[in-house]
Amino acid sequence: MVEGAGPNTPPSKVSPEFVRSFRSQLTSGEDVVDPSTWAGSVPPASGVAPRVRVWANRWFNLLWLLPIGFVVLITAVAGAKGLRSTGVVQLFIQQYPGTSEAAIGETAALPVWAGAQHFLNLFLMIFIIRSGVQILTDHPRLYWTRHSTPGRDWFRIQKPVPADPLWTAKNDSISLPGQVGLPGLRHSIGLARWWHLGTNVLWLLNGVVFYVLLFATGQWRHLVPTSWDVFPNAMSVLIQYLSLDWPPEGHWVAYNGLQLLAYFVTVFVAAPAALITGLGMSPALSTRFRRISKVFSIQTARSLHFLVLIWFLVFIVLHVSMVVTTGVLRNVNHMYASRDDNSWLGLMIFGVSMVVVTVGWVAATPVTLRHPRIVQRAGFALIGPVQRLFEHLDAKPGEYTEADISPYFWHNGRYPDSDEYRALLDGNFVDYRLRVNGLVDNPQDFDLEQLRALPAQEQITQHFCIQGWSGVARWGGVSMQTIMDQVHPRPEAKWVVFYSLGDGPDGGIYYDTHPIDQMGYHLTMLAYDMNGAPVSFGHGAPLRLRNETQLGFKQVKWVKGVEFVADYAEVGGGFGGYNEDHEFFGYRQSL
Repeated sequence: MVEGAGPNTPPSKVSPEFVRSFRSQLTSGEDVVDPSTWAGSVPPASGVAPRVRVWANRWFNLLWLLPIGFVVLITAVAGAKGLRSTGVVQLFIQQYPGTSEAAIGETAALPVWAGAQHFLNLFLMIFIIRSGVQILTDHPRLYWTRHSTPGRDWFRIQKPVPADPLWTAKNDSISLPGQVGLPGLRHSIGLARWWHLGTNVLWLLNGVVFYVLLFATGQWRHLVPTSWDVFPNAMSVLIQYLSLDWPPEGHWVAYNGLQLLAYFVTVFVAAPAALITGLGMSPALSTRFRRISKVFSIQTARSLHFLVLIWFLVFIVLHVSMVVTTGVLRNVNHMYASRDDNSWLGLMIFGVSMVVVTVGWVAATPVTLRHPRIVQRAGFALIGPVQRLFEHLDAKPGEYTEADISPYFWHNGRYPDSDEYRALLDGNFVDYRLRVNGLVDNPQDFDLEQLRALPAQEQITQHFCIQGWSGVARWGGVSMQTIMDQVHPRPEAKWVVFYSLGDGPDGGIYYDTHPIDQMGYHLTMLAYDMNGAPVSFGHGAPLRLRNETQLGFKQVKWVKGVEFVADYAEVGGGFGGYNEDHEFFGYRQSL
């Protein structure tokens, strides 16, 4: 019996394997979010008003669109009134009053299922938009280039990148008010992604049901133009609206040309574009569909995804404005009560629905902060099955060339500042040792010379950061398959843990876990060179992981240990990595 142990003493969790690994240096994370200590007490950071690049070094502040838009609107109203007084335009409006005869089908009225789905769509969209804006603030810049080089962004809500050579992408993130972003904390992208991806699954399922019912019941005639005269009718309606002499509203039977085009674009263009551009930001899909991703890069996808968001926001504002100004009682009866009259029934149902929406909006942030693990688990339950479809993908070399290497590759993470690392850095890593152990037959410690003596591998690949930035670099090092050939993992080893010389922001060393089958992929390696030179301090010297089917936070930098384990649940907080334990990321991040 162990000294000091009594008959009722539980067995010690400190096994010989635990002592030989780095697990004792890990911290488990909390199950609630304290905003004052979140992400290592990252301080709030304000951004700037949205700006669009109009020339090489000139930016246009989009807030100027408010007074400019007002002037343009007044001018357009005056112009439309003048046009309405001309005989040609009067004849044009008479010929094209606004609603095409071809748009009036046999199926009139809005069915109950359309109203129910209209509400569900609205309810889900508030979480999708809020979390989407939160995700944008983690890298508040958009690009058309494959790389994310400062100065090449076309849109930003952040100041220019400072000259500090160790400025990180986390430093570049900005804050949002708690009731605007979701959850509203700076650098809370892990929780924001669960909300965004999870509610998007529900939104897409709702959309599939909507499409099926739309075409099964003949309601598609309300949304799909069937005649080219929809365009002159839309122009006629626009002139009538701007002249403030509005056309009669008859959308109980058929939408006018302008409404028809707006609904058609929203339902059949913008919604699918949101899905396609969202998938375009997936590292797994980018790696699989190489011909497409060669042109349609992750940064192009981000920019187009943002423009789709703008379309939805503009549509929502105009849609609500028109509902209110063209007869609110009749309009809400159409949408919520499936009746064409001016009774109060529709407005009462609408009021109840707005209470539900408001409660959901207000409660989302405090519920997320108090129960982040529930958000993490619920999000994974919704998106996990989809992510598993793309998780096991062996990326092939040769997708990128020297010409694709990015001029700038962002730094990220908390830099190591321990005495251990400083001594290694000062000694040019002569005393560095990589410990490889766990469920292996031949545990070993490698120095850099031994690692460089192993068969070398070189690859040019694209890095995808969970925050949204990307970059292409040439990596040189030793494949993980070569390491496994040296240490011989046992059959029971299913996961591989990578430990860092650096700490995470909440204390304890940084680590992450990967499925062992991904260690045999062509492009999974421990890199000691970057772009023809030893990996720099900021990028993970002396050794960093590259697993090209995963997002950047899983590419552990400053690697000091590799451990083969049966289940990642036995390591750290049990969620698969430091960010998974502390900031509620997911260990599967193929999307």
